[in-house]
Amino acid sequence: MQLHVTGASGFLGRELLRLVPGASGDRIDVCDADAMAAFLHRVRPDTVIHTAYRQQGPAAWQVNVGGAENVARAAVTAGARLVHVSTDIVFDGRKGSPYTESDEPNPCTDYGRSKAEAERRVAAANPEALIVRTSLIIGGPGHERSNHELAALDPKATFYENELRTPVQVTDLARALLELAAVDIAGTLHVAGADGVSRADLAELVAGRSVRRGAAPADRALDCRLDSSYAARLLGTCPRGIREVF
Repeated sequence: MQLHVTGASGFLGRELLRLVPGASGDRIDVCDADAMAAFLHRVRPDTVIHTAYRQQGPAAWQVNVGGAENVARAAVTAGARLVHVSTDIVFDGRKGSPYTESDEPNPCTDYGRSKAEAERRVAAANPEALIVRTSLIIGGPGHERSNHELAALDPKATFYENELRTPVQVTDLARALLELAAVDIAGTLHVAGADGVSRADLAELVAGRSVRRGAAPADRALDCRLDSSYAARLLGTCPRGIREVF
């Protein structure tokens, strides 16, 4: 696979480069449409996995939305397969059960709104793209820790009991993305861990001790568990549940 990874310095991006040593992870400004198109035209990858994003800050909308659209258009021009990584936070978590691919996004946070709009623009610019929604990405025992794991080690922090997610181990997710890149499927797919756990439960698994628990503020996304059963039918090896990881 001739692979280019955007956001290659990030947690998931670094893992993809580790698994595919010959992949390109050159730092190209995704917000510069001309530079992105020129780079992909020159490198000619057969696959682009778009992991670059901004969680917050004044540039978040430009990176998450405009950047994603630029990558999608450049991939079409270069004839490359695009796998766009999105998030469970495109939902507000009020459904009360795991979300499937047929559920309409209804974000309640600025980050969620930017990622939902990115999905829409990617699908419009590149109808053959695969949009993969995932959840909290963790390293697990023996792996570099993610920011979520580092936060769990803070004894003064409070972790939410009513904010539910389906965390996924980073190597499991990276392998799933690489496998899906070779599958002739477009549209949206959920790829997350098999266990739905609260932020508090996750923190206790990571820290190996009890943590301070509390209720999430009303403006946060709550139960954003993803149903990944469709992906399970496509993948040779499905991402593990967080309890199995730990």
